[in-house]
Amino acid sequence: MSYWHAFLLAIVEGLTEFLPVSSTGHMIIVANLLGIGQLPFTDTFITSIQFGAILSVVVLYWRRFLQSFDFYLKLAAAFIPFGILGFLLKDVIEALLKNVAVVAWSLMLGGVVLVFIDKLFTSERKQVTTPSFAQAVKIGLFQCVALIPGVSRSAATIVGGLAQGFDRRSAADFSFLLAVPTMAVITAYQLYKTFKVAAPGTDDIKILLFGNVVAFIVALLAVKSFVDFVSRFGFRAFGLYRIAVGMIILIMLALGIPLQII
Repeated sequence: MSYWHAFLLAIVEGLTEFLPVSSTGHMIIVANLLGIGQLPFTDTFITSIQFGAILSVVVLYWRRFLQSFDFYLKLAAAFIPFGILGFLLKDVIEALLKNVAVVAWSLMLGGVVLVFIDKLFTSERKQVTTPSFAQAVKIGLFQCVALIPGVSRSAATIVGGLAQGFDRRSAADFSFLLAVPTMAVITAYQLYKTFKVAAPGTDDIKILLFGNVVAFIVALLAVKSFVDFVSRFGFRAFGLYRIAVGMIILIMLALGIPLQII
């Protein structure tokens, strides 16, 4: 993987990590288009640079992380279902990550949900700073759906927040906060697997650090814009985008364009 490849993937990650469009799905697709989808280091890079984007949440929401210990317990309660199910199904998930068709179908089905989500939750919404334990666990259960590549962790948790009566901004905010422990654990696990097999070379480590920095900077710019957009316009545009991208990928695969990871 070159620095140019890392730069492009990091921009995709920074732009899409907090959008309900599946950052992992987009990076898998872009990696295949760049011809590096089959490289062993690509899996590590795609997973690990998500932590760079997530660090932007710590910077932008730092006051929220200085709340009471109760706040961290609720983040943990929301993460636990995802962590347990992810560990039990890790082999299945890794296999699905290598299937672009699965990503395409997930994008389309998730897009249909987002197209109608604003109409589904039309009752009065409330602004929520910190959810209750029960609400946190329920949002965590929604996050488990994001174990399917292409579903989007952001989309799943935002829908979970809306289902608990949150307004759009509150649902997005908690989704971002929950991303911190989730992506920290995923990144640590991916790096552990990588180092267990063979320690990455110096060049790979430099590329990984470079990608995290780029993803962090781009995500800083993307987060606020996304929250402002969904607060005003809702999620329909993202749903239509997901459907369009999923259809394009399936058409390309049907035409024999080599997007499948080998």
